[in-house]
Amino acid sequence: GIPPLPETLTPPIARLPRLADATAGLVVCVATGPSLTAADVDRCRGRATVVCVNDAHRLAQWADVLYSSDRYWWKFHQGVPSFAGYKAGIEYSPGRGPHELLTLMPQLAIYRHTGHQGLETRPDGLRTCGQNSGGAAVNLAVHLGARRIVLLGYDMGDVTGQKHFFGPHPAPINGRHNFPAWRAAFDTMVGPLMAAGVEVLNCTRTTSLSAFPCVPLEEIGRASCRERV
Repeated sequence: GIPPLPETLTPPIARLPRLADATAGLVVCVATGPSLTAADVDRCRGRATVVCVNDAHRLAQWADVLYSSDRYWWKFHQGVPSFAGYKAGIEYSPGRGPHELLTLMPQLAIYRHTGHQGLETRPDGLRTCGQNSGGAAVNLAVHLGARRIVLLGYDMGDVTGQKHFFGPHPAPINGRHNFPAWRAAFDTMVGPLMAAGVEVLNCTRTTSLSAFPCVPLEEIGRASCRERV
């Protein structure tokens, strides 16, 4: 086979198109918290640009984008060949690119790693939100042209005795969940998102994430919710 390129080389940086321009700036980011339901995900189909985080694609093979910051997740799932939409990831660390992933899946859009907190406004980079793919997906949604971002499956805590709607990850990729650090990293995104004119609404059914207003998913699109913008 093709030997992997040295990881110290900077990979080609790709940008996804502004998909949210076609959905009036509405992007739904779907993470894998245990409160996530198929009904909630299906409600978003055809109404928004949908970004799935990691295994959330199991409930939305039709989604527009599949994102993961985790190279081990991508490799374990062999690039998720069943998903036909855009796929995106991030450098391992600044300037250290995942070339073996590009060998596995040349179509993977790789964004520059520009830090762990806050919001990256340059369109070729992402902040990792304390190394949390769900937070990086919010940053990605901004690059897709989001003006309003809806969060589903962002439980951000072991609130039901489980960490994911599908149960634990397989042993090789079942890593540590640092929920307090991730929640704190989301707090650093609030100000920059407001400055960018992007509203974030947390429609997760059960959540420990307090950085953004919590709104029932059924309220999205109603006049009372539109007035927030």
